[in-house]
Amino acid sequence: MAKMKFELNRDGVRDLLRSHEMETVCLDYANSALGRLGAGYEVNTHLGPNRFNAEVCAVTYAAKKDNLKNNSILKALGG
Repeated sequence: MAKMKFELNRDGVRDLLRSHEMETVCLDYANSALGRLGAGYEVNTHLGPNRFNAEVCAVTYAAKKDNLKNNSILKALGG
């Protein structure tokens, strides 16, 4: 088998991770998890220096207690 050299285009990867398409993928994934959770959870998003981020978090006391006891957010994300 021939040796192959592969060089990653870091600027291209950064542009991809910060793109509108990646924002859509992250939001779809986070909203899908949010649909499996009960009341008291929300999705927060922000654009970081290298990539788009979506976060599912517990905002009410009952949701925080449920997440601590059952690890609900991780289970809703499929982990």
